[in-house]
Amino acid sequence: MREPIYKTRRIAPAAAEFDRGCCRLNDFIVMSEGNSNVYLIETPEGGILVNSGMGFEAPVHRHNLGRFSDVPIRFLITTQGHVDHVGGVGYFRGLHPGLVYVAQAGNAEHQAYDARLQPFRSARAAFRFREDFAAVFKRYAAAGYTAFNPQDRPVPDVSFEARHAFSLGGLDVVLIAVPGAETNDSLVVWLPQHRIVLTGNLFGCPFGHFPNLVTIRGDRYRDALTCAAAAQTVLDLQPETILYGHHEPIEGADLIRAELCAYRDAILHVHDEVVKGMNAGKALHVLQQDITLPAELDVGQGYGKVNWSIRAIWESYAGWFKHESTTELYNVPRAAVHADLVELAGADALVERAAAKAASGLHEEALHLLDIVLSVDADHAGAKAVALRVHEHLLEEAETCSTTGNFWLTGWLQQQIRTLRGGANPPLSFR
Repeated sequence: MREPIYKTRRIAPAAAEFDRGCCRLNDFIVMSEGNSNVYLIETPEGGILVNSGMGFEAPVHRHNLGRFSDVPIRFLITTQGHVDHVGGVGYFRGLHPGLVYVAQAGNAEHQAYDARLQPFRSARAAFRFREDFAAVFKRYAAAGYTAFNPQDRPVPDVSFEARHAFSLGGLDVVLIAVPGAETNDSLVVWLPQHRIVLTGNLFGCPFGHFPNLVTIRGDRYRDALTCAAAAQTVLDLQPETILYGHHEPIEGADLIRAELCAYRDAILHVHDEVVKGMNAGKALHVLQQDITLPAELDVGQGYGKVNWSIRAIWESYAGWFKHESTTELYNVPRAAVHADLVELAGADALVERAAAKAASGLHEEALHLLDIVLSVDADHAGAKAVALRVHEHLLEEAETCSTTGNFWLTGWLQQQIRTLRGGANPPLSFR
């Protein structure tokens, strides 16, 4: 009987920390944890760095890796073009003249896409990272690190479409493209002599969880079938160890096979049920209420959620028009008539009904009513009080429904609670 791995794996750190989360994994690989893990692979002819962290993390990763190794770095590989993988490339290039940066061919497109929406996405992600990063930056300052290394937007020296292989110091390295499962330039690093695969965040942030087919911070959709195919690509390698983008390694061929099969089949199950429901004419919200994972496909929902992914699959196939209201085809939002509803029904009456809904366990319906009042009067004391109680209940529910709770959902609810209590939410800053 499979015991899902997500129930025992820990939470990742917010960012790299001096002298923390770094260790030697074996006689030739050192790991430094951070916003995404950085790995140094040693050979007699030099090192291979896999990922480089955010720009501000790069000196911390260098310090941590340096506790275990002083091998000169010959190659730097990024498993994807996200900012927490490419940001430190320039820093390590400066330390190691002649370093060769290798990435999948979609790297330039993805970096351009990220840069195009940087202000938008940073603002939308701030609710989840602001407090964690502020605490990390205080610890950096205490360690004397205040002039942060800048974020890089590097250009690869070598790029490839499907597969790229090389050897260094007797170590064979095979890079295999898996574009679209996380980013359009995703790749895995395969060390066939040791049956070790470095996947980055190919299967999402924490291992053993349902993928984020679209992130609530704002991103383009990821195709469910592409994500399932990526799992199969790694399965076909028959690895004995996965070095993941977060947390400690996943070890054991049988464990890896069981977890990746469950992950793959859970995605396919949800995808197929959504398609079946769409063809049967079922509404999206009905599918979100009805589709669940069978017990044998139990995977965590600490990063992506089945409920959100159902919507992502539906909209990936059908777009934004739900065929529910003519208003969907025009540009006046429903909130435009909220003031009319408040005037007709009375704010206090709506709040009273919302409180009754919440007392009956209908918390989402309560929020719909409260949103009407608060969009008209953001300082309505009664609406804020009920909204606070609802959010506190939803947070407690979110934190106890699985081992870790969902990273994004709990972060959003915590931020809403802070706001309802009168707390400030300043912009996220790396300074």
